[in-house]
Amino acid sequence: MAVFQLKIISSRRVFYEGPCHCLIIPALDGEQAIMARHEEMIIAIQTGEMRMQTEENGDWQYAMVGQGFCQVAHNRATLLADEVERPEEVDVHRAQEALQNAQEQMRQKQSAREYHLTQAAMARALVRLRGAERFSGSPDRRRNGAGDIR
Repeated sequence: MAVFQLKIISSRRVFYEGPCHCLIIPALDGEQAIMARHEEMIIAIQTGEMRMQTEENGDWQYAMVGQGFCQVAHNRATLLADEVERPEEVDVHRAQEALQNAQEQMRQKQSAREYHLTQAAMARALVRLRGAERFSGSPDRRRNGAGDIR
């Protein structure tokens, strides 16, 4: 089985460090898949859903990722993002509140900078809510779809 070494770091913690068979990240120009012996590159990441498979034919593990970048070199990948959360870690109440605040700010007259910051806040809140809702089903679905990443 071909694997590469992956390290995922958020602004608060090391989210994951270990082997990975496949990593799919939300790049600016669409989803980007990284596998063993991938060509060297640096990928800009946008807010969205990240998926990874630590072993071939293993369960996919999901997380919500904020803006950042991923460097791939020498069969290693390092992903740095402002936020990385498992679906079960999302505080749904706080995410809904952030979405409502962002929607209210969008209704007000803003500078171009404020507008882009508000758009980013709204995107983060929507991704967090969608991820939490997607995996809030039965315990079996959570275990199989959003297995514990350690």
